[in-house]
Amino acid sequence: MNLQPGINKSLKTEAIKRGLRLIFIIVLAASLSGCIYWWRAYQTYLQMDEFDRYFSVAVSDDFTLHFKKPILYSKDFVSLSKLQPSLNSYTSEGRHWRYWFRKIDANNKLIRPEVRFYSDLDFNKEDRIAAWSFSSLFLQIAPPKFLEISLRSLGGAEINKDKMQLRADTSLIDKISADLPKKSDVLAQLGAPLEIRDEKEQEVYIYHFLLETPSIEEGYEDRALSEVKLTFDKSTQELIKMAGRFAGLKVSINYRKFLEEPPTES
Repeated sequence: MNLQPGINKSLKTEAIKRGLRLIFIIVLAASLSGCIYWWRAYQTYLQMDEFDRYFSVAVSDDFTLHFKKPILYSKDFVSLSKLQPSLNSYTSEGRHWRYWFRKIDANNKLIRPEVRFYSDLDFNKEDRIAAWSFSSLFLQIAPPKFLEISLRSLGGAEINKDKMQLRADTSLIDKISADLPKKSDVLAQLGAPLEIRDEKEQEVYIYHFLLETPSIEEGYEDRALSEVKLTFDKSTQELIKMAGRFAGLKVSINYRKFLEEPPTES
């Protein structure tokens, strides 16, 4: 009598059961440690490898990243940032969040006349993120072409969980041809900075923005303050780098790394 087929089937069934148990244990452990939202964030990060399959970009007065197969829930953003949105409203499609950032002085007082920008999150009826938008003022320091290519570069980026950062490898993506923002144009929109740091070939303009939020998790009060650093090249007066933290999300873009090399003269 040949028992081999039956034995093989039994072994395969047992292997499947062990695999399912392992997945269950991993998910359970993540849930108990409060890190299941990190798993969903990681799944979203993996989607960046196939950007056009999972995302699309729309640019008008603002910049919007659309999620074709959304994974993250609204509660994941609160868990990651420890901050509630400024505004939370319900729509026919689900929910709409807005984070307002307002420019402040050295005493944390609002600047008058007001200088502010927003970041919007739209969630579908399943409470999963469907769109992420940035207002026109934010685009003065993160122009659409550079914002899009920086998002595309996150596919395969190095993950630093402790610092909540993704470090992109710009050598793996196609470069773009675009003009860098001029300092005069940026200052016309943002006004005078809180501080100017003089470096050998650069100037770093520092701005502070305060997030309007009804609730901050205890111990994370500093996240309501956004320090934005804009680096200008002294010789060209161009904005070459932007760095800041917005609602717990750290952003740093070196614009020159995304630019095509100018053609060499023969």
